[in-house]
Amino acid sequence: MRNRFFRYGGGWPPNRRIALLAIGLTCLLALAAATAFFTGRGEEPSSPSGAPSPAPSSEPPTKDPPAGAGPVARPPRISDPVQFAKAAATMLWTYDTRTTSHDQQSAGMQAWMTKEGQYNDWASVSAQLPDPLLWSRMADQKQHAGATVAEAHYPAAFKQALAENPSEIAKAYIYAVTVTGKQTITWAKGGSGAEGRSITLAVQCRPSNDCSLVAIAPRVAP
Repeated sequence: MRNRFFRYGGGWPPNRRIALLAIGLTCLLALAAATAFFTGRGEEPSSPSGAPSPAPSSEPPTKDPPAGAGPVARPPRISDPVQFAKAAATMLWTYDTRTTSHDQQSAGMQAWMTKEGQYNDWASVSAQLPDPLLWSRMADQKQHAGATVAEAHYPAAFKQALAENPSEIAKAYIYAVTVTGKQTITWAKGGSGAEGRSITLAVQCRPSNDCSLVAIAPRVAP
């Protein structure tokens, strides 16, 4: 493995599209069509729309998986962007290779995505998932992680853009939310580690509909 444990849900690969900014500028400022921005236009991270409202065979047996471990949690049926972003960040920072296959993890994450293809940036979300080979190595180490969320808020740039163009939010109802928390990782033979985490998510919350995940920003928006 690259390190003693893999920071699943961590940094953005440098060659990925700047998806969150693309959607945010499209929805808030109406500068161009979403498809044009999805090609990778780099600008200051303002984010989408935010809204006011190998373990040896001789090793001792490990403990049973904790309650709730296994396949990815289902998205909550809520319409509040901040609360949904908290749940989505928890999902992204939580995994259990002892009980969940790579395909199950991927399918579970996809269930959180918006069904509106012009906004769905699965590439930015799937980039958080280790490749199948690395997932297998993590499973050999019985690696699993849990997460706690400390705080979530609309980034300042989003709130300013919304104040300047209040009607733009109604075009796609995409909100930017920055979430902070902590991820705790555990692996075979009692190994463990923890670190603070921050992420900026784009979530879509149309009126009278449950929220869904749109994208993950390449950088955290304050």
